[in-house]
Amino acid sequence: MPDASTFRDRTEIVVPCESLSEVRNELESEFTVTVFPRDGVCRIIASPVEIRAVEQFLTNHGVTVP
Repeated sequence: MPDASTFRDRTEIVVPCESLSEVRNELESEFTVTVFPRDGVCRIIASPVEIRAVEQFLTNHGVTVP
């Protein structure tokens, strides 16, 4: 059985919330995502297909995606 963390790697991006300050509204309006902020860290949850597009969007807007 696959490890659950393998699936999370394909369905979420974790970045500092401050890095989303200028793009969060556009991110949430363009993509089907859920953003969970907690302790200065934002967890962006989406489908595997959507998360790839979100990663590209964030990179294009200067947000470093680990």
